[in-house]
Amino acid sequence: MKVGFVSLGCPKNLVDGEVMLGYAQEAGHEITQDSAEADVIVVNTCAFIDNAKQESIDAILEMAQHKRDGKCARLVVTGCLAERYRDELRKEIPEIDAVLGTGEVPQIVAALDGVTRLEGGGERSEGGGAVVPMTFHRPRKLSASKPASANLQLPTYLYSAETPRVITTPRHFAYVKIAEGCDYTCAFCIIPTLRGEYRSRTRESIVAEARALAARGIKELLLISQDTTFYGIDRQERGALAKLLRELNEVEGLEWIRLLYLYPTTITDDVLAAMADCDKVCRYVDLPLQHASADVLRRMRRPGNRQTYDKLLARIRSRVPGVTLRTTFIVGFPGETDAELAELESFVRDTEFDHIGVFTYSHEEGTRAYAVKDDVPPATKRKRRDRIMKLQQRIVARRQESRIGSEVKLLIDGPSPEHELVLQGRLEGQAPDIDPVVYLTDADPEVFQAGQLIRARIVGSRGYDLVASPSA
Repeated sequence: MKVGFVSLGCPKNLVDGEVMLGYAQEAGHEITQDSAEADVIVVNTCAFIDNAKQESIDAILEMAQHKRDGKCARLVVTGCLAERYRDELRKEIPEIDAVLGTGEVPQIVAALDGVTRLEGGGERSEGGGAVVPMTFHRPRKLSASKPASANLQLPTYLYSAETPRVITTPRHFAYVKIAEGCDYTCAFCIIPTLRGEYRSRTRESIVAEARALAARGIKELLLISQDTTFYGIDRQERGALAKLLRELNEVEGLEWIRLLYLYPTTITDDVLAAMADCDKVCRYVDLPLQHASADVLRRMRRPGNRQTYDKLLARIRSRVPGVTLRTTFIVGFPGETDAELAELESFVRDTEFDHIGVFTYSHEEGTRAYAVKDDVPPATKRKRRDRIMKLQQRIVARRQESRIGSEVKLLIDGPSPEHELVLQGRLEGQAPDIDPVVYLTDADPEVFQAGQLIRARIVGSRGYDLVASPSA
């Protein structure tokens, strides 16, 4: 069959989608990018916040339309929304033929074929497949005051180097999930319920996957998990992440190794030393801090305060010279006052992060914070987000100006989507899709190819982005 696939959400969800594509392809199915031509469509969903849930529902409804207008006979919904609202989805959107949660990735082939595995090893056909007139509608607000998996075993699935996988990112970079799940109890987050307890892959499995990816031409490896610096702790392996980084640094063909999603209490000196020592490990720290007010952090069930964060960031900058710092914050958390926002504003002004993202608090059922009144009006949340981002814009503009004239190492990603005659690339301190980019002018696309590392000179800036030209 021809299988169409829509994947939403974070890179961790993307990897799950790539594994499902691998299983489908291994089973003999053909992957198509044209949903109108698909016999089966899979929507891999996100359910982290309200906007993500709505985007997922909209995508499901859009793909369901193909069951009436096209050749599609089956619609399969997977991922976090499926894990969180399994029963509600089937009830509210009857066009859905199968639902797979986050721990059921290997069952994708059975779902595509219309077969559900039964206890004891038997099988049954789900039937259907006939295209009949349907009524498409926007479902009511999904509700999960009790987590979808409250009466079920938490997901335990974890892929390995031997698991089939179809890489959907550009040919020169790939994400590698080094662990799954999360042991933290942050008040605003539903992820532990959806993904289960933290579980690390073995170092041997990760290195084997890295070697296989490098042999296929991958230049940049992005290591991801819910807390990448927690890697190995669940297995009682001391210094596991630092050892992993040093071993990956020896993999022939790789150029950059980037860490995403670090946690303030698990960044150890041996990891920072590996980052400083290993030439392929990017000097890039992605550290979601969420806030700077001690009271807000306490209500969020997050560790630390302004003083401990200042010490942590000073330690990182001291041990990894030239490091790029990225963080994210949540504004409008229940009870947040103007004074607490001012604390965050002061922290951003004094620290001068290279990159920040600011999100407005989303009141999510099933989280600990849901029991507390969502008492910051939406308009106030947006104004607070804009206030922090305007401050960051001024910081970035000043720092961008100081970089003009400097020589840099640039990884080319390919033609810019904005202009076919301009190439787009990234510096060591820029992760794909989440950070600003560098526009490369005066560069022949026939000479400079995606995946190349070149020397370039910064010649200007465009807002958060930089403009460069190849060095002579």
